[in-house]
Amino acid sequence: MTPLPDAKRAARAEALAVRARAHDGGIGAARRAAGHALEALGGTAGPGRTIAAYLAIRSEIDAMPLMLTLAGLGAQVALPVIPGRGQPLAFRAWRPGAAMADGPFGTSVPRDGAEVEPDVLIVPMLAFDARCHRLGYGGGFYDRTIAGLRARGPVLALGLAYAAQQLPLLPVEATDMQLDAVATEAGVIRPE
Repeated sequence: MTPLPDAKRAARAEALAVRARAHDGGIGAARRAAGHALEALGGTAGPGRTIAAYLAIRSEIDAMPLMLTLAGLGAQVALPVIPGRGQPLAFRAWRPGAAMADGPFGTSVPRDGAEVEPDVLIVPMLAFDARCHRLGYGGGFYDRTIAGLRARGPVLALGLAYAAQQLPLLPVEATDMQLDAVATEAGVIRPE
């Protein structure tokens, strides 16, 4: 039997290759995924909602079409800030045209955005399975963040990915947080 860390390492290597190939779908796939993400949000994406998304790095599906649509609907959009290793993410308010600063891991963060707490998280990933478990880069930032937010109240965790990123059963640890759904260019996947 393969130890769980080794199984996750192998799954990450496979997932990176799969996602890189899927990334050829580019902005068209991202726009279709944004439409399905709005469907998954069920019309609750307007004023009064704080929705945290992300700026894509590497071959992640681009969340910008979704972010622009959410901002246009009047939602408060936020981006993650990594305060330090082993900590949950913080979030700063973002708007189109906001001044940005360099963040860790090749990310950018709003320079002057107020710190906010989201009630919806749009989550990037390397892979997901039919149970809506996700495989990240291994830092645990989103898992800690989702667990902390859910401990304080309801929060919707919606993955955003290419359909090709769905893999068979992923290795899961007790600290891995299940997503409520995953939106792809092909539709919305909800846990089986």
